[in-house]
Amino acid sequence: MNTDSTPLPERVRPRTLNDVIGQRKLIGPAGALRRAIDSGRLPSMILWGPPGVGKTTLALLLAEAVKRPFIALSAINSGVKEIRDVLGRPSGMFPPVVFIDEIHRFNKSQQDALLGAVEKGQITLIGATTENPSFEVNSALLSRCQVYILETLSRDELIQVVDRAIAHDPFLQSRTITVESYDALLRLSGGDGRKLLNLLELVASAHISSDPLIITDEGVTTVAQQNIARYDKSGEQHYDIISAFIKSLRGSDPNAALYWMARMIVAGEDPIFIARRMLIMASEDIGNANPTAMIMASEAVQAIRAIGMPEGRIILSQVAVYLATSPKSNASYVAIDGAIALAEQTAHLPVPLHLRNAPTKLMKQIGYGNEYQYAHAHEGNFAQQNFLPDDLKGHKLYEPGNNAREAEIRRSLQKWWGEWYGY
Repeated sequence: MNTDSTPLPERVRPRTLNDVIGQRKLIGPAGALRRAIDSGRLPSMILWGPPGVGKTTLALLLAEAVKRPFIALSAINSGVKEIRDVLGRPSGMFPPVVFIDEIHRFNKSQQDALLGAVEKGQITLIGATTENPSFEVNSALLSRCQVYILETLSRDELIQVVDRAIAHDPFLQSRTITVESYDALLRLSGGDGRKLLNLLELVASAHISSDPLIITDEGVTTVAQQNIARYDKSGEQHYDIISAFIKSLRGSDPNAALYWMARMIVAGEDPIFIARRMLIMASEDIGNANPTAMIMASEAVQAIRAIGMPEGRIILSQVAVYLATSPKSNASYVAIDGAIALAEQTAHLPVPLHLRNAPTKLMKQIGYGNEYQYAHAHEGNFAQQNFLPDDLKGHKLYEPGNNAREAEIRRSLQKWWGEWYGY
């Protein structure tokens, strides 16, 4: 039994930059960060990369390498007050390194609170994010930081992580571990070094026999199925739950939608991810049956960026209920997929002459733009004419849905196009 409550990833965290596995392009002999610390200068930066590739470790070791105080904040638990408390501390001779994990979760006002201190050199900011900083970090702060991209650990590097842990951690050494296959460990951890080490410790802890532990794919899978948490932002449950959420919205069940959304919120899912998926759903499954749904969902994305969590849960709830109780139509979704399929098959068809632009005299002489009927010159701002390639004349792609709003659209199309498209 392991009497040390410290998680394995923390117990085997690298102590120097030379101990770090991976990221050679940044911290290898010719790496940008290696050159920076060798010169004694550490710029403010954003470390962008997938989960479990060493962003936190790298930030800590960079601070140690330039002998700076290190202050860690989490964007999940910290607000403007906590930021100002940190900025208000005496910095001494050397400005501290302030590390903010998941900086993409900071809203604009929280990010703005860092601007002055970064610009004046009161702190060296290291922000870590799994999201594209071009979208998630405001431009003023981004312009004051270098962005460094961390790469996913390779299979060989992940195996090194396992082997080093087994060789150096006292608890794992006490198990006398032999790895018969790494495949299940690597597959279930999905390239996340932290998750990989947690799974390794879980497997070792489940082995209660005094016999040596032989790690097999079957054994790892059995332990994982029994113990791994039921929601994982980067794993299968992540996709299962967001699927259940969207299908509940599509199925007009606000109660189920709220439940699945709550499961994501409780698990720490990025609220922007939830809002973005609702924005897609608003167009795909509601569309012109209620055009306001897309406006509501779009505003939710912006509002969540502005205020963050926990207040953002109220906005997410309001929009989820609105989408679930809206009339549904996938007519536009079906139409564009049909149009793309048709376009791929008929890309050789020419644009009819009357629809072509005629900027030169020669083009006019050969018929470009001839017989085009300008809609606004006709009664009702409409003139019936063919707008498709001649070979596709009358080919209908959009079929209005069966709802009040699209019933109005259908009546207009029947008036304009009648038998032309078969409305």
